[in-house]
Amino acid sequence: MKKEWDTIEVLRHARHDWMNQLQLIKGNLSLNKVDRAKEIIEEIILEARQDAKLSNLQLPQFASTLLTCNWENHFFQLEFEVMDTQNFHRLDDQLLTGWTERLFEALDASIERYQENHLSVTIDPQDKGIGFFFDFSGIINDKNRLESFLAGQPDGKIKVISDGVVDGELTIEVFMGSL
Repeated sequence: MKKEWDTIEVLRHARHDWMNQLQLIKGNLSLNKVDRAKEIIEEIILEARQDAKLSNLQLPQFASTLLTCNWENHFFQLEFEVMDTQNFHRLDDQLLTGWTERLFEALDASIERYQENHLSVTIDPQDKGIGFFFDFSGIINDKNRLESFLAGQPDGKIKVISDGVVDGELTIEVFMGSL
């Protein structure tokens, strides 16, 4: 079940993340590793731009799910990238969010805990909708559970394409058309 975040909890987690990033910069500067400190600053800027692009997609529940994912007790680390945000589409935010949360639950139940498990989400607004590309790499223990999840798809509002689990990796293409 998804955790409901209140304002204080969000601010606490965001402040903790910022403090960690500032400590990395400060530590590298104290070691006279100015180039590495600059790299960290650039990474922070790129991440902030991606957060803004995600927030501007007009999918508040989906954005919240991705933005808070790494603060929850998932057995994978999430990263995301929003391609071009020139095309804005009105999508069923609740349907997309529900599907994504069920994917997260299926992953958590199917992968080796406490390993280097990564989920990358690429969001590509297109002319008639938005494409979502989910790429997982890590240790998958229950291939059948993931394939069962992928087989039981919503009523056609979400188009899902996947070759299933191949060599410990899972790639899923999802397309949602405009409302």
